[in-house]
Amino acid sequence: MGSGTSALLIVGIAIGAVVLLAIILVVWGVGIYNQLVTLRNRFKNAFAQIDVQLKRRYDLIPNLVEVAKKYLSHERETLEAVIAARNAASSANVRASANPTDAGAVQQLMTAEGALSGTLGRLFALAEAYPDLKANTTMAQLSEELTSTENKVSFARQAYNDAVMGYNTAREIFPNTIIAGICSFQPAQLFEIENAVERQAPKVAFT
Repeated sequence: MGSGTSALLIVGIAIGAVVLLAIILVVWGVGIYNQLVTLRNRFKNAFAQIDVQLKRRYDLIPNLVEVAKKYLSHERETLEAVIAARNAASSANVRASANPTDAGAVQQLMTAEGALSGTLGRLFALAEAYPDLKANTTMAQLSEELTSTENKVSFARQAYNDAVMGYNTAREIFPNTIIAGICSFQPAQLFEIENAVERQAPKVAFT
């Protein structure tokens, strides 16, 4: 075998090795990319479950306030605060549900939800002093539905946070972080209400 043939053979082997390495890298990158997409879709779907329950909550609150208004007409400031907080939370939820990967939008929703829970808590605390309102069957029914919805929100939020943790962990570990950076997989925002008082669901006890 001549030196020219040997050189060509070596070059061919080198090119083959480079091509094989490139194929391996592409397959590796595609695998990580697909994993991140799957995990991202998982937490987006989990957020959709939160969205369903929050919308149910937002639908209940105006009816609740309307009933309370008949008994708490002189507590106009509190009632208006509840509606204002509800509207702010609803608007924030529209933005967050449109793009759950937007950490800023989810953070705004968390803040708005905390404020809403706080105002609802004040409304129910105020209502405790009005026996006629507590005895109202419509108020009791709405309050029960709201409590049930609050519980569903909590379960949905936990499922979402679990999915976010899985996604964030996957995008942060090496070598996934390389693909995450190249393909702009941004970190997802956990859904947590920081204020300990606001984190609790409003206490509803109309019997």
